[in-house]
Amino acid sequence: MEVTRAICVLKGPGSVSGTIRLKSGEGGHSTSLTGEIFGLTPGKHGFHVHTFGDISQGCGSTGPHYNPCNETHGAPQDKKRHVGDLGNIEADENGTAHVDMVDRLIRLAGKYAIIGRSLVVNEKEDDLGKAGTKESIESGTHGAGVAWGIIGIDEDPK
Repeated sequence: MEVTRAICVLKGPGSVSGTIRLKSGEGGHSTSLTGEIFGLTPGKHGFHVHTFGDISQGCGSTGPHYNPCNETHGAPQDKKRHVGDLGNIEADENGTAHVDMVDRLIRLAGKYAIIGRSLVVNEKEDDLGKAGTKESIESGTHGAGVAWGIIGIDEDPK
């Protein structure tokens, strides 16, 4: 079965929640992410795929950003970055982030597929590895997770 669609239902310990739908692009060479996340503080929030689909202990059990190529942390457009580095999403004055992005590295099928991994929204803006500190290069100094969920296969409406 070739996976072309996925879904991630996000929930946190507070009021943050949302749903993100993922879809493989033409030829599987990109993945689009669309959806909404509610209950955020206004402003930018880090947004990442984490290594494990284990949410038994909240964000703490999801592991680090998904990084199968052992790169430093970066922005989605950077040549060198973690596969799971999706940059930032931005919540409006009502605390809602409207997600509509296409990423060139994450995949729903193949060697570096993200099915069964987790998606995490962070409390603060991701500095995209540009702050010059060890933490910035490793993770982006984006603070704690405020919502997370496991990326699962979605029905493909044909």
